[in-house]
Amino acid sequence: MNRLRIFNKAGDPPAPQNKHWYSLKASGEAEARSIEVYVYGEIGTWGITANQFVRDLAAMDDGVSPIVVAFNSIGGDLFDGLAIHNALSRLGERCTGRVDALAASAASVAVCGAHKVVIASNAMLMIHNPWTYAAGDAEDLRKVATALDQAMEAIIAAYKAKAPNIDEVELRRMVNAETWLTASEAVALGLADSVGEGVSVKACLGQGGALQRYQHAPQALLAQLEEPPEPTPIEPEPEKPPVVDSAKLALLITQSCNTAGISNLIEALINTTKLADEATVNAAISNAKAVRDLCVAARLPEFTQEFVAAGLTAEAVRGRLFDKLVSGGGFEIDNSLPISDDPAPKTQAKQPDTNAIYAARRAAQTGVKA
Repeated sequence: MNRLRIFNKAGDPPAPQNKHWYSLKASGEAEARSIEVYVYGEIGTWGITANQFVRDLAAMDDGVSPIVVAFNSIGGDLFDGLAIHNALSRLGERCTGRVDALAASAASVAVCGAHKVVIASNAMLMIHNPWTYAAGDAEDLRKVATALDQAMEAIIAAYKAKAPNIDEVELRRMVNAETWLTASEAVALGLADSVGEGVSVKACLGQGGALQRYQHAPQALLAQLEEPPEPTPIEPEPEKPPVVDSAKLALLITQSCNTAGISNLIEALINTTKLADEATVNAAISNAKAVRDLCVAARLPEFTQEFVAAGLTAEAVRGRLFDKLVSGGGFEIDNSLPISDDPAPKTQAKQPDTNAIYAARRAAQTGVKA
């Protein structure tokens, strides 16, 4: 079975930002409630999937409150971007898409699903051709090229749904050329409705390594990558080191792992944490759960123990899994909603006890009970 995953042109997935960049919140009283969604990162497997986006939004949406979806994203998986586009479109006039700094590639497709799009005065919208990687014989590659052509039509349809009066010939030329649109240019084309107040563009550069891989990324954005990071404040050392109860910490690891169904990781966690303190142990347990979830999602659960024993963070594991999946022939996309009522497991019949059967037969023949 051929598998195809269409990306932006950023190549390998960028290192995730340390902060939690995807969040939803509701504010106000019932009669004046509003919902805000922040998509500040990659779209797809290595960031926020359409599956998670739709489930989280459905859990919070009451069907009447206005919804603002703010984007600050380099893009990602095209199909997830299209699914988010359609999810926003279904919300109708309640939905406003907001470009806070950058909506590139799949993110530009997603935000155009909103009924109204507001772009900050110093933000940008980037549109370009679909991109993927492939391997196989000539016929396989011809099929991939056909799929990319079809994906291109989906992109054009998404933009024209937002800007029906846009000149299609010019739109195709801009997409093919990888075009970076300023706020005023996006409004002039109809891909945005109005220009909002400017915000700090630097907030989007947590994924600057990917930004550098685009062919025509604006120098104003790239220049900010060279700015030195703000110094981290140095906290004073405690006067007396706390007393560590190793037995208590080992018990904490054992109980937490048994509860989470990762008892095979107990020894690895004890070795990697060295039972230093409770904060270290709790962080390692949380990381082990995240590593397990990533390996299961990638259908490579057998690597969980190896990664945890090596002390790898969830961010590092994402990179390792990406390499293994690429070398193994690509990704298989599963954006289906989870089944809330899985069928009960089948009860297996008790296996026959052959020794008991033979003993009963001998007793019947000889008249002697065993």
